Amino acid sequence: MSQSLRKWIRLFLAGPGAVFVSLVIMGGMPLWLPRGAAGVDNLVLPLILVPLIWAALFFHACLDRRLARVAIVAGVLFLVHGGLIAHKFSEPRPAAKESGQ
Repeated sequence: MSQSLRKWIRLFLAGPGAVFVSLVIMGGMPLWLPRGAAGVDNLVLPLILVPLIWAALFFHACLDRRLARVAIVAGVLFLVHGGLIAHKFSEPRPAAKESGQ
């Protein structure tokens, strides 16, 4: 693989790839994080952690010598969290209850 192509792939994985994967991780995190005492911890923590997740993916893409490892890590994170989101949306919705008043 040529150096120019490797540079563009690394640029994609560090730029829009890291942003896209971190947003998918943010969408999947409420499905595996515990609710907490107030019931909102699983919603607030992903919002707070998105910059940290993005930074970890960005620096991993920039600093790792093996480009294949960067793509595998980002791909596995994307597939796992994307699968969680898809599974949640594929569940049947509960029927609406009437108030009976």
